[in-house]
Amino acid sequence: LNATIWLLLAFVPSVSPHSLNTSNSLLWGAYRPNLYFGLRPQIPQSLMTGLVWFGTQNYQSFAKARHACDQGDGLDGYTWTQFDAREGGIQVLNDSQNNVKITTELLKVAGGEHGGSWAARIKGEPINKEQPSRTSFVFYAGLEGMGGLDLETDEDENGLDGPVVFTGSTPELDDFTIRIVDGKTHYSSFRVPAGNIWQAKEFIIKDIVQHAEKAVQSVENGANLLPDPSKQLFAVQKLFDGKFQFDVFFESRSAQNNLSSVTLDEGIAALSTSFTQRFHNIFPVPESPKRDALDAFSQAITSNLLGGIGYFYGTSIVDSSFSYEWDDDTSPMDGDDDDKQYVAKGPHLTEPKALLTATPSRSFFPRGFYWDEGFHLLHIGEWDNDLSLEILKDWINLIDDDGWVAREQILGEEARSKVPAQFQTQVPNFANPPTLSMAVTAFINRLKRHAGPTDRDLGLDFGTGNSQVPLTASRTSYGSHYLEDRSLALSYLQRTQRGQLKQYGRKARSRREAYRWRGRSEKHGPASRRRTALDLLSWMGFFSRTMKDIAEFVGDEQDKDYYANIEKAVIDNIDDLHWSEESQMYCDVGVDDDDESYHVCHKGYLSLFPFLLSLLSPDSPHLGPVLDLLRDPAHLWSPYGLRSLSASHPEFGTGENYWKGPIWVQMNYLALQALHQVSMQAVRSDWYMLYFIYRPTLRTKDLTRTKRDQSIENSVRT
Repeated sequence: LNATIWLLLAFVPSVSPHSLNTSNSLLWGAYRPNLYFGLRPQIPQSLMTGLVWFGTQNYQSFAKARHACDQGDGLDGYTWTQFDAREGGIQVLNDSQNNVKITTELLKVAGGEHGGSWAARIKGEPINKEQPSRTSFVFYAGLEGMGGLDLETDEDENGLDGPVVFTGSTPELDDFTIRIVDGKTHYSSFRVPAGNIWQAKEFIIKDIVQHAEKAVQSVENGANLLPDPSKQLFAVQKLFDGKFQFDVFFESRSAQNNLSSVTLDEGIAALSTSFTQRFHNIFPVPESPKRDALDAFSQAITSNLLGGIGYFYGTSIVDSSFSYEWDDDTSPMDGDDDDKQYVAKGPHLTEPKALLTATPSRSFFPRGFYWDEGFHLLHIGEWDNDLSLEILKDWINLIDDDGWVAREQILGEEARSKVPAQFQTQVPNFANPPTLSMAVTAFINRLKRHAGPTDRDLGLDFGTGNSQVPLTASRTSYGSHYLEDRSLALSYLQRTQRGQLKQYGRKARSRREAYRWRGRSEKHGPASRRRTALDLLSWMGFFSRTMKDIAEFVGDEQDKDYYANIEKAVIDNIDDLHWSEESQMYCDVGVDDDDESYHVCHKGYLSLFPFLLSLLSPDSPHLGPVLDLLRDPAHLWSPYGLRSLSASHPEFGTGENYWKGPIWVQMNYLALQALHQVSMQAVRSDWYMLYFIYRPTLRTKDLTRTKRDQSIENSVRT
């Protein structure tokens, strides 16, 4: 897959005129999604900003200062209502405990040679106008790595009236200025250990407490309190009573911008109008009585996905020697010692890596997840193909020489601070479904779809500027370089997750295509190397089909035939190994006490996998029973989408209730996509109608549930 992706990237030379991760329009962003509002560039060690706020009505409010997204903060919701990674966006945060509704606005201003400039507005008003709303907001800027940051405004122990100006410079950003305007300001500066800017809140809160204590003493002995300016973390504090607003401007010297409040007034209005027009063009919302609500919901879902994109850099923890006892295929005495490759014993830190990625949840999962990212990129790619390619490229860069990429990308201390210690270590033997192959397939389809005139050619780009460079594709000499290296990701799965096929009376047309998940713990069911997994075999069929489609796209007939043979072998074995005639469903395969294979059947997403990944032909004799199971309300069908486990199953909703009933949007998307294909090729009228019944029901109920929950921050995953 590694070589394949790089080949496909070469097919779009005009998409990103600059090197991908330093393209001006994407260098800066809200790339600290774990914070309520945090900005940084796609540079490993550079300038980072953040926002801290708390109520001033009592000490309890001060002790609950807000900074990192945390469900324990009790916010009523925080939602990007509109967001574009190249332009900026609008976020609304409702903090009823402090009686304040906060709006953060970000406007990116192109220009210069170092990523452009940006402007941010933080404003608020009481939620309940009959009650007091006294708040303190702290905006901070900290610098990691090479460079400097200094306060230019003259110091005053009684606070600063008027704009507060900082100047700075780094090798990547060159010279820049930061201005905070409107209202009186207090500020502090800190000397922070390298790599600890992410802990800014702790330094700031501690400083406020100490400053308050010293202020009392200064009144008594006449001492002056002025911060030490020779630090790399600066914080400015503002106190408000009721409605408020202040602006922050970052101006790159090479851009020669002169930003002002008028820039934000006009720019945010234009951004909002442009976003809405472009959204309706890309994701049109059909007419219905609930159209306005559905439109706002759809824009917010898209915006939260884009606003949840983060840039992460740092080491990760890997244990290449770990294996469950039931997973270990070889004895320590197997093979010759001279032929064995040295494997470090125990967890160890890797070399630092960088990753631009969407995140499943800003509060609970603010990091990259391999499984989720394939789904994320489907939607991101429709909105901004080039952005999806940047993200995809970073994920491909994480694949090691064996073809493995960790399922969770916990890069650096800030990311690790959100993960319990027992879950921080990643194990190379533990694989994940190859969902990125979905993103590759979608990319190819977009290239085909955009082969004609672009929106810009037709005058339909609605003035979105540099939001999306037109797609181009040509079959040139790149085809000769196709798959020069082996498909690492596919061969990794074939090598490490291979199932036992020749034992236990198993009969199948292919003697190679059977798989099982290594790393499956006993709490997730019987853990055995002898078990074969239906879902993984289905993913391998989907993966090989993707590789076949890519080979066809670039005109490589030899590789096309190679992957087509793997795909056929997988589909044959899905039926031969995993179809239970007795239960009329697809099942895993286990081994009993007599070393005989038997079907392990659970009605749920697992039993639908060959259908979900569109591996069943319209004339398959098994398609009917699968669709009957899908639409049975006693099992999977519900008013809110398909359940992950049958409502009639004895373990429904019990134990670790992750896949035992909850409705997953991603799996329902796969079902909807597969049903659409069935409706286009249906051999029975009731199959044709199933898609048209399911689609509007799922859409309306998701909207209803989200409005009830009052926040869509986690809706991308839950």
